[in-house]
Amino acid sequence: MSASGSGRPDANGMTQSSSLPDARRGNWVDTLAPPAARPYLKLARLDRPIGYWLLLLPCWWAAGLAAMQVATLAPAGTPVSAVLPNLWHMALFYIGAVVMRGAGCTGNDIVDRDLDRQVARTRNRPLPAGEVSTQQAVVWLVALSLVGLAVLLQFNAFTIVLGASSLVIVAIYPFMKRVTGMPQAVLGLAFSWGALVGWSAVFGSLALAPVLLYAAAVFWTIGYDTIYALQDIEDDAVVGIKSSARTFGGHARLAIGLCYGLTVLLVLSSVMAVGGGLVALGGLALFATHLMLQVRALSRPNPALALALFRSNRTAGLLLTAGLCLDPVVRIAL
Repeated sequence: MSASGSGRPDANGMTQSSSLPDARRGNWVDTLAPPAARPYLKLARLDRPIGYWLLLLPCWWAAGLAAMQVATLAPAGTPVSAVLPNLWHMALFYIGAVVMRGAGCTGNDIVDRDLDRQVARTRNRPLPAGEVSTQQAVVWLVALSLVGLAVLLQFNAFTIVLGASSLVIVAIYPFMKRVTGMPQAVLGLAFSWGALVGWSAVFGSLALAPVLLYAAAVFWTIGYDTIYALQDIEDDAVVGIKSSARTFGGHARLAIGLCYGLTVLLVLSSVMAVGGGLVALGGLALFATHLMLQVRALSRPNPALALALFRSNRTAGLLLTAGLCLDPVVRIAL
């Protein structure tokens, strides 16, 4: 299949879409999924899983943060099982992240279908390429949203309301690239919501620690999505799409470094707010080192490097997840 993403007919005359530029070659959607399902799976970005990982990770961070709070308040003799992050919640967060990221991307593509035709990296997405109609995309959006609702209804009432309230930000995000030079900030507000939900799912309320974690995730999102936007900076300027990469211009590397620095400081504050220990701080140190290496690599940016660095945030986020989730277990076990 061509890396350009242009479709071609198979032996039965059906159009088979090939890999989009920012999807890995040989991904399961292009190689294993039925041809008729591929455009819908691509609308949901299942050929590019990094997006749902980035949506998921703040949820898992918050699950670890909540477990640390439980460990800090636990009396002597509390069993390790009592301070484990809630594995059922973490599984629900995973499912919810996959389907709601898919719903959000489908909605974004519906809104941006005309703009996407004018940008090299996006013109072969299913909608601008004509592989699905707008009406079919809307039906797919509704189906994904219903699955997300079913997941949300598994939590307590406070979390259901909190989770549903994020839809306001999700709904306005696709229009922000026409309105503000910092649409990445709005994306951060939406993509970081799991830092609040992951905590409220345990306690049925919010506190300072998850709010600090939410702020950290917002700055993290601005940083990594600015790296992602560096791929399209020339096309965006021609078409008139606004982005933080264009806004920061020649200062993009410095701005990304500042966002990452604030991310680390805010995560540190949230860990201290719940009495976190050395394991959490170790995970944070690894996370901070990874972010520092990303900024260092940006001294000579190019589209391929920008995409690789953007994707590497999954590893960075998992390092922090491991530290936050293991910390309460180690503290109780010792």
